[in-house]
Amino acid sequence: MDRRSFLKTSALGGTAAAAATLAAPAYAQGKRKLTMVTSWPRGFAGLADAADKTAENINMISGDTLEVEVKHAGELVGAFEVFDAVTAGQADMYHAADYYFVNQHPAWAFYTGVPFGMTALEQNNWYYHDGGMERHHALGEIFGLKSFLAGNTGSQAGGWFRKEIAGPEDFQGLKFRMPGLGGKALGYMGASIQNLPGGEIYQALAAGAIDGTEWVGPWSDEKVGFQEITKFYYTAGFHEPSAGLSVATNLEVFNDLTPAQQKAIEIGAGHANVWNLSQYQMNNGAALQRLASSGVKVLEFPDSVWDAFGAASAQVYDEFMGDDIFKETYDHYMASMKASSGWIAQSSTAYVAQRDRVLG
Repeated sequence: MDRRSFLKTSALGGTAAAAATLAAPAYAQGKRKLTMVTSWPRGFAGLADAADKTAENINMISGDTLEVEVKHAGELVGAFEVFDAVTAGQADMYHAADYYFVNQHPAWAFYTGVPFGMTALEQNNWYYHDGGMERHHALGEIFGLKSFLAGNTGSQAGGWFRKEIAGPEDFQGLKFRMPGLGGKALGYMGASIQNLPGGEIYQALAAGAIDGTEWVGPWSDEKVGFQEITKFYYTAGFHEPSAGLSVATNLEVFNDLTPAQQKAIEIGAGHANVWNLSQYQMNNGAALQRLASSGVKVLEFPDSVWDAFGAASAQVYDEFMGDDIFKETYDHYMASMKASSGWIAQSSTAYVAQRDRVLG
C-alpha cells in the first residue's frame, strides 16, 4: 500500500500500535554525529536561534555522546527540502515549521499553527499534558520520523501590505506570502498565495513579485527589513496565534540511539521550545516601538475582515474533514483548546487587563 492510500485509511491509534510491534533496535555505541538541516538561513533572528539552541542542548544533555551539526537552509538542502531529506535518510534530522509540509498531510499544520487555533500557552498545554505530543509522534511515524516541538514564535503578526486593508474585498487578487492553512484561507478570499522560504521574501516584496507578506512578528520582521519597503503593518493575525517549530529525527536513526540519547533529543527540544518563545516575547515589544518610531503605521484589521477570515477558515477545515487523521486531530485539538481557554481568559487575561488599567 502506498503512503497516500495509507494516510487515507489509517487512524493515529493504529499507527502507534503498529510502531510498537517493531523489533527493538540495536543501539549504536559511542559518540554519534547527526546532521540537522533547517528551513532557516544561518543567523535568522529567532528561527535559526531555535535550531542552534536545540542542537546545543542535545549535545550537552547527551554528555557529548551526540554531536549535532547544523546545516542551515541552502547549506546542504533548500528550506523546503528538509522533510524529504530526512525521510530519505540524506540528513538525520530537521528543524522547521511543520506546516510547511501540509502537502504531505494537512494534519502537520496543528504542530505549527492553524487559523483561529491555540495560543502558545494553550498549545503547550495540549502538547505536554493532553496527548498532543503522542499525536505528533504518531503522525511522524507514518513518514519515518520522530518529531518534537522545539521552538515557538508566539502569536504571529497579520503582515505587511502596500496599502491599508479596508475590507475583505482588498484581498481579491492580492499576491500574498502565507504558508499553511492560513494561506489556504486567504486563497478562499481571492488572494493569490505564494509560499516562499524566509530567505526569499524580502527580495520578492522589494521587486513587486508579491504585494504583501506575513513573516513572524516585530523583532524578526525588523531584522529582515520589511519596513524599508512598506509602512503598513498589521500586528494581529488570524493564521498563527501560536507558531510551533519542530525537530524531527529520521525514525531509524532515532531508534538506533540509546534511550538516554533519545531522551536528550526530547528534553533538548522541550527546553528550546520554552526558551525560544521567551526570546520572542522579550524582543517583540521594543522592536514594535522602533518600527512605529521609524514611520511604520501599526494597524488592526477591521471587524469585517476578521469575519471574512473566520468564514474562509471554516471552508479550509471543511476541505480536509474527509481525512480521518485530520478530523481526529482537529477534534482533539479543538476540545483541548476549549478545555484550557476558559480558565486562562478568567484568570491571567482578566488580570492583565486590570493591571494595565490600574497602572496606566
